Amino acid sequence: MTTKIELRRMTFYAYHGVAPQETRVGNTFIVDLILTAPLENAVWSDDLSDTINYATVYETVKAEMAIPSRLLEHAAGRILKALKERFPQITEVELVLSKLNPPFGGDIHSASIILKESFLSV
Repeated sequence: MTTKIELRRMTFYAYHGVAPQETRVGNTFIVDLILTAPLENAVWSDDLSDTINYATVYETVKAEMAIPSRLLEHAAGRILKALKERFPQITEVELVLSKLNPPFGGDIHSASIILKESFLSV
């Protein structure tokens, strides 16, 4: 049985970017996550200790989004690292970090970075 947890459209106001106005004014960012972990016990036990607490995942992402980065890639990498450290049972993470209305002079909804990482046992 494959168990995945998906958290969609976590919305944050943050100060990521290269341009000076991005670090002063900030922007809206969206984070989407899919976490894979062996959580089969939770399917049968109905016990929170057998799964990954969604609220704790959110707080972990929120804490990383509060730290300014020049690059979306860097912010996404920090989120991925923090999640793996906090939840060692995670075997795979797919993370999409999107900046809404990026400031490059065109009509564009968002710019995104997509990271997918598998954590294989050694």
